[in-house]
Amino acid sequence: MNRRYFISRSAILSSVSLITGKIPFVDSLSPYETKNTNNNIYELFKSPSFNYHPFVRWWWNGNKVEAKELVRELRLLKDAGIGGVEINPVEFPSRFEGDDLGKPSIKWLSDEWINMLKVTFDEAKSLGMTCDLIVGSGWPFGAEYLEGEERAQIVVIAVKKLTGPIEYEISRFEIFKEADPAVSSPFPGRTMELLSLNLVPDPLSAVKDILCLSDYIENETIKISVPKGKYALYALVKIKGFMQVINGAPGATGPVLNHYNERAIWDYLIRMSDLIKRKLGPLSNHIRALFTDSLELEGSNWSSDLMDEFRKRRGYDLLPYLPFVLFRTGAMGNVTNFEYGVNFSEEFEAKFRRMRYDFEITKAELLEERFIKTYVEWCKGLGVKSRAQAYGRSFFPLESSFHYDIPESESWTMNWLKHRIGEEMPEEDYRRGRAYTMINKYVSSAANLTGKRLVSCEEMTDTYKVFNTTLEDLKVGGDQSAITGATHSIFHGFNYSPPEAPYPGWIRYGAYYNENNTWWPYFHLYNEYKARISALLQNVTMYTDIGILPPVDDMWSNIGAQMEPFPSITHVGYLTLVWEAINKNGSGCDYLSQRVISHAEIKKGFLMFGPKRYHTIFMVQVDSLKPETAKKLYEFIASGGRVFCIDTFPSRSLGWEDHENKDHEVITWVDKMKVYPDRFILLKKPEKDFISWYKNIQEQYRIEPYIKIENPDPFVMQNRYKGDDGSEILYLIHSHIHNSHKTKISFSKEFIRNKYGWIWDPEDGKRYRIALGKDNSMTLDLGPAESLLFVFDSLKEGLLWKKKPGGNPSGVTIVNGWNAEFRHSRHDSVKEVQLDKLKDLKEIPDFVHFAGTVIYRNTLQLKDTKCAYLNLGKVYGISELKVNGKDCGVKWYGRRIFDIAGCLIPGNNNIEIKVVTSMGNYMKSLTDNPAAQYWTNEKNKIQPLQSMGLIGPVTIC
Repeated sequence: MNRRYFISRSAILSSVSLITGKIPFVDSLSPYETKNTNNNIYELFKSPSFNYHPFVRWWWNGNKVEAKELVRELRLLKDAGIGGVEINPVEFPSRFEGDDLGKPSIKWLSDEWINMLKVTFDEAKSLGMTCDLIVGSGWPFGAEYLEGEERAQIVVIAVKKLTGPIEYEISRFEIFKEADPAVSSPFPGRTMELLSLNLVPDPLSAVKDILCLSDYIENETIKISVPKGKYALYALVKIKGFMQVINGAPGATGPVLNHYNERAIWDYLIRMSDLIKRKLGPLSNHIRALFTDSLELEGSNWSSDLMDEFRKRRGYDLLPYLPFVLFRTGAMGNVTNFEYGVNFSEEFEAKFRRMRYDFEITKAELLEERFIKTYVEWCKGLGVKSRAQAYGRSFFPLESSFHYDIPESESWTMNWLKHRIGEEMPEEDYRRGRAYTMINKYVSSAANLTGKRLVSCEEMTDTYKVFNTTLEDLKVGGDQSAITGATHSIFHGFNYSPPEAPYPGWIRYGAYYNENNTWWPYFHLYNEYKARISALLQNVTMYTDIGILPPVDDMWSNIGAQMEPFPSITHVGYLTLVWEAINKNGSGCDYLSQRVISHAEIKKGFLMFGPKRYHTIFMVQVDSLKPETAKKLYEFIASGGRVFCIDTFPSRSLGWEDHENKDHEVITWVDKMKVYPDRFILLKKPEKDFISWYKNIQEQYRIEPYIKIENPDPFVMQNRYKGDDGSEILYLIHSHIHNSHKTKISFSKEFIRNKYGWIWDPEDGKRYRIALGKDNSMTLDLGPAESLLFVFDSLKEGLLWKKKPGGNPSGVTIVNGWNAEFRHSRHDSVKEVQLDKLKDLKEIPDFVHFAGTVIYRNTLQLKDTKCAYLNLGKVYGISELKVNGKDCGVKWYGRRIFDIAGCLIPGNNNIEIKVVTSMGNYMKSLTDNPAAQYWTNEKNKIQPLQSMGLIGPVTIC
């Protein structure tokens, strides 16, 4: 063993033992960090400290960073309400080559680069901001210096279908060319080795029919006689260093690290921390957390001892069967052709599926033991938190997040226009209309199961809309992220870009968080809103009492582990709709796993794990169970719990070894569960309308929600939280960006018992008393993109909540006589026009490509000055209102209804409405600007013209 590796690792492990001790699977639960009285929580909410404000992923583009500009950008972010940065060196955007201003790239971990870290750390500390630091650069991490077994490896198949009789000849080069997977980022220095070669009949129904050609493996040219009939030549090929870091910055590009090689992982991590510590001292003095991005390993599946580990854990040798377990794969490890090899008999198909499960769970165990736990131990030894997106391919989608201090999910606006987030919420495609990804529920469930309140979210990842993303868009997406369980936002992302860089600056990708954005002066409003939400949610506990068991194990058996959070194929496409339906009918739920269930305790009809307890479990098309899971589910049902099986009862076990006996055990336990037909229930999934389907189940089986929603809607979602002092919180959102929704909600007696109701306003931190009806209900008229925060606590007295009138209240409509002044954001031009009526700017030829501020002016003559509100109607952009020179505030989302009480006078009243537009239409017009065209007019990023301005009708009442 390398002496330096041993000493450094021992030192870190010693530090870890002093801090926490070993963290095995069921002992990874962490106590809540703080206990808060309600007054403390309200003060945190009212005036949140900067650690609750959103952070940004700060791309150090090409590591072309300079001290003066780092300081300037930190101050810029602080002034915009950003609380921290994730330092993230990344490859310089290729479309800006030639526009890098001649600035040199600083090599990752060089003395000069570490000096830039010091500048950043010192300035951030002086500003009260937090720093996180990504491990490596790009994703997954690696480096130029990695060699041999340190490099990521993959074993793949190459198949040539043949019809005999024929004399067939093929070179090793041709085999390797066929095997070489079309990954997203191939490493030029990859090397290949032929592990096995077999001639296989098509179809395959008996092992004895496979002709082993191992004697030919070392031959440069392979010549074989193919008998009469259909056959396929199967080659099993190992590729070392098959993948290069995606978007790695200088010094941290090159081959990806082998995440199955524990020694290589320790060497890599310790090298990084040691080099920084030598110059800057303990990392704990400078950063909150070390971060690793989503583990997009492109199908990496091998280490030198993987087959030995498989034999130890699974009890048989997989290597002879591995060619038939694997699929043909390409980018991100996705299966490119399920029909690539030969056909199998039904018996062999079942056998290979069981073996595929064994292979997948072995990989997941090794990644957990060798990568995740190593990474966490390293962070703890350094005295910093571990933050990670603990998913990708071949990781446990739930349990991988158990071990990290700050588990992280991600929400995307990637195809906001295409997927119409805020405009649709269809059941046919779980991605459309949803900013959150399918992994979010796994990550937040892991946090709930392990007692963690800080759940960060990469938000709002944007590789499409960019210049058209508005603050209202961000709010809709951010609210949806919070409903999935995220409690802190990491915006994706802020580009290091000096002011002298050609407009619009260096852009890796992400929503255009930039001082040149038209909405930048108002960005702090959204950040203050998010900070208050985070300050509350990080100091309370999310309430969930229903568990969902996804069919992950069956997926691994049938189609292999998928690339989370963007699987190329889904095993059960409606899984997301189940948790959504439960949520939209007033209950809370978590995802579970078979490992969680088998380690849980059963008590009086509850399945308990860590701080959580569940009275009901939904198994979503689960065909296979482990015997220990089946046994625990029986104990749960027998003690009074209830299990709903959607579409099927489990009927078999998982894995190959001793599967016949295990099948019998599972079937026996399932039969015992069926003795309780009122608590072990088979449900048929609906063809459509999961919300109504679950509502009927809720009523039929008396599953009591904590709030009853009279008129559920796809866009209305909620979460319940409990304060440490017994207070109850309901966070409710309406994420349609155009429409309103009316419904009645009724709170359970438990929710409000001996408490008083309040609405806390995240925009300004104020709170208002509410009064409920006799049935503990209230009627809601939810505006577009509106969210409400209900708090029930012991505080009695306060100002009453007064809801502004929704819709278009009856009153005076201001139709004609509008004067509009156009002030462009990029130049000093000012143009005034008279408008016969209000109109979408994209419909006015002179202003279709406008970006900036439009000031609409009009005069209204009134005799009665008792009018209390002015409603702008539909506005595309941020709106400010002045009446008779008095500032009436800013509205940046939803209904644009302003309180104008006390602003009106008898006679003529001057109305001035300022609207700040988006900038995407303008960017489309810059045909000689490569960046503008790339993000608005090229290939899959071609975007339609966006609506802008004041549409109205403007009414006063």
